[in-house]
Amino acid sequence: MSPSLFKRPLQLTLHPQAVLPDGMSWLLQEGYVRSATWDAEGESISLGLWGPGDVITSEAPALQPLDLQCLTTVVVEQVELDPRAQQEHMRRERQMLAELLTIQRIRAGDQRLLALLRWIGQSHGQCNRHGCRISLRELNLTHRALADLCGLTRVTVTKLLCRFRADGQLLVVSESDLLIPGQP
Repeated sequence: MSPSLFKRPLQLTLHPQAVLPDGMSWLLQEGYVRSATWDAEGESISLGLWGPGDVITSEAPALQPLDLQCLTTVVVEQVELDPRAQQEHMRRERQMLAELLTIQRIRAGDQRLLALLRWIGQSHGQCNRHGCRISLRELNLTHRALADLCGLTRVTVTKLLCRFRADGQLLVVSESDLLIPGQP
């Protein structure tokens, strides 16, 4: 058979703020993607934060509209999900939604933001005996993006991050890297 007869999976490189095409499943090879929908007033509602190695899909979404928004430059490859892979994706999606909902239901804004940072650290950071290190630059998580993820205002997030640094609840490792102590 000639090589032209083999179907090659679609691969895309997308820049920050781009949206993945609808109705397809993707293996996220590089970068970070936020799944989101909107309420009746047009406010964004974060449904998940996905990183390298995750499978993401907008096939038969439970919520409409659904956008898979690139937070960073991403490299994705289209995949066909067999029933087992679909079931695993749905399990992971439900777990992430439950975790984010639990965080968003924390009444005190400072505790909510700390819980979100710990969740991001454990999901997408580097954890060791000293705590979890997260790179806000690598994830392209601006104060606005953090606010969207946990239901606070950008100004509140900025003030809280400054307070957390001053109180030692967050340690500055570099300009955009933070260490959340004691969360291995």
